[in-house]
Amino acid sequence: MKYIYNMKEKVNHIKMLTMASLTLCLMASCSSDDDEDLGNWTDKSVFDGSPRSGSAYFTIGNIGYSGTGYDGEDYLSSFWAYNMDDDYWSQKADFPGTARNAAAGFTISGKGYIGSGYDGLDELSDFYSYDPSTNLWTAIATFPSTPRRSALAFGINGYGYFGTGFDGDNDRKDFWKYDPSTDSWSELVGFGGDKRRAATTFTINDIVYMGTGVANGVYLLDFWAFDPATESWTQLLDLDEEDDYSIARSNAVGFTLNDYGYIATGTSGGTLRTIWEYDPSSDTWEAKTDFERTSRQDAVVFSNNVRTFIGLGRTGSLYLDDLEEFFPYDEYDDED
Repeated sequence: MKYIYNMKEKVNHIKMLTMASLTLCLMASCSSDDDEDLGNWTDKSVFDGSPRSGSAYFTIGNIGYSGTGYDGEDYLSSFWAYNMDDDYWSQKADFPGTARNAAAGFTISGKGYIGSGYDGLDELSDFYSYDPSTNLWTAIATFPSTPRRSALAFGINGYGYFGTGFDGDNDRKDFWKYDPSTDSWSELVGFGGDKRRAATTFTINDIVYMGTGVANGVYLLDFWAFDPATESWTQLLDLDEEDDYSIARSNAVGFTLNDYGYIATGTSGGTLRTIWEYDPSSDTWEAKTDFERTSRQDAVVFSNNVRTFIGLGRTGSLYLDDLEEFFPYDEYDDED
C-alpha cells in the first residue's frame, strides 16, 4: 500500500514527533512567528468573463479551466481557460448542459469533466467530458444516484470519483466511481465520515485528502484520506486537533503545491481569507499569509503542484473576477 504507513502507528509517531519538536523548541527558543509571515500573493490577469461564483473548475497541465457559475442574476454556461505561463484568459466552447452553479469538476487522463449542480430550480445529475485538444464537449453517463449540488469530485489513476453534496432535501455521504473506459458509474463502500456539502479535497502522492464542509448548520471537523489503490478511507486527526487551528469552513478551495496540501478561503460565520498548509508526514497544519484580496467563498483554484492561482467567487452579494498567484514560502510583500 502506498499510504503513509499504518494510521494507528502514524498517530503514535505524531505524538512522539510533537513532543520532540516541543523539546527542540525549548532548547532553541524557537518561535513560529517567522512561519506565520510566509506566503506571498501576486496579482494576475483579471478574468475576462463576468464576475461569478460557484463555477466548476479543473487543471490540465499549465492550463486552468473554469465554467458555469452564477453572477447574481443568471446561471451561466460559458467556459474559459487560463494560461498560467502567459497569464491570459481565452473563451472556449460553452458548457453544453443546462446553465448552473455549484457543479463539480475533475480530470481523467488529459480530459476534463463537469457535472451535477443547481439550475435555480432543481439539483442536476448530468455529466459531460471536455477534450482540450478539440475544444469539444461530449455527454457521458448520467450520474445514477440522487441529483445534487455542492458535491466533491476528483480524478486519480484513470478514474473519476464523486460524492457527498446536497440533494435538495438531504446532505449526502455516498461516493461513486466513474470508469471512462466503460462510461459507467459504480458505488463505493466504506466512507464513515459525516454527511456534508461544500467540502474540499487535495491530492498528495496518490492519496486524496478530504475535509471541511457543513451539515445541519455545523462546520465539520473530521478529516479523511482516500487510498485509490484499495478504495478505502482512513480517518486522520480532526481539524481542531490543536487549539490554534481554525480550519473548519465550507465552500473553500483545496489544492496541492510542492507536495503539501492547502485549504483556503471559504466561509465560517462570514467569508474568509485564511489559508492553511497540510504536512502529510506529520498530519499537522500551519497557517500561511492570508489571501491578499477580498475574503470570499465559492472561488476557483487552478493548481498543477508547481503553481497555484485562486480567484473569482463572492463575498455577500459582491461577485468577483480577480485572480492571485500564491507563493507559500516567500515573505509577504504587500506591494505585489
